[in-house]
Amino acid sequence: MITFSKMHGLGNDYICINCIKDKNIIVKSKIPQMVRYMCNRNFGIGADGVILVEESNIADAKMRIFNKDGTEAEMCGNGIRCFCKYVYEEEIVQKQNLKIETKAGIRYAYLIVRNGVVEEIEVDMGRPIFEDNNNIRVKNNYKLPIVININVDNTKFIGNYISMGNPHLVVFVNNVESLDINKYGKVIENMECFPNKTNIEFVQCLGRNTLKIRTWERGVGETFACGTGACAAFAISYYRGICSGFVKTILKGGELAINYNKQNGHIIMRGIATKVYDGNINI
Repeated sequence: MITFSKMHGLGNDYICINCIKDKNIIVKSKIPQMVRYMCNRNFGIGADGVILVEESNIADAKMRIFNKDGTEAEMCGNGIRCFCKYVYEEEIVQKQNLKIETKAGIRYAYLIVRNGVVEEIEVDMGRPIFEDNNNIRVKNNYKLPIVININVDNTKFIGNYISMGNPHLVVFVNNVESLDINKYGKVIENMECFPNKTNIEFVQCLGRNTLKIRTWERGVGETFACGTGACAAFAISYYRGICSGFVKTILKGGELAINYNKQNGHIIMRGIATKVYDGNINI
């Protein structure tokens, strides 16, 4: 019997499990099978992924995140906000300034709390990475965003590769609503130049301070929101001079505020996370 909390960040939903309270609650060799079962929306709980809260020797807590296909991801922007709200409100770590260990490195978060409830979370998402030999086979000689030309059924796209600890391809389009994301997302995700697959952000610029984004997440499909994707879209837009240093990103499930810290080159993300319910499930 596993106790869990169902959470979401702008509709990007996760199952959070406290592995600190009971270290043996998860059989490590069976994690992919467990994740696929729990995330199934017909036969399980239903979610885009599973978040495990574990002990850390270098931070306040460790976040492990798994996509619904059972693969482990390096990092997740919506997931880390859910993680922060979960560990605070479950009294696992009751600090407003959190240091979090992830597969992509340490991330720092500040929690806006009122009457014991986490209302908003601000996360330092770190510096964008343009040189990322683990996740892309295209050589980058100039430390600049790699440009990739894509042709799917005679429809041409130009994308910029970037990593926010996890891989992203940012593609600018004239209208995100009219885009057939199911047609193009799966093909681009599995291109040979992405050995670990990639997330794709289709971005429409609505002005210097507003970006509208639809995201195709590797191992998941289209999601209502993607925090690292919003940061990736902002970083490429800012680098190309399309937007200012502070933007509102409009996602399918809501909005995130993203800004650039010029002092250290880090990207700051701010948004909400929501608890849906607590439950138990037999595995």
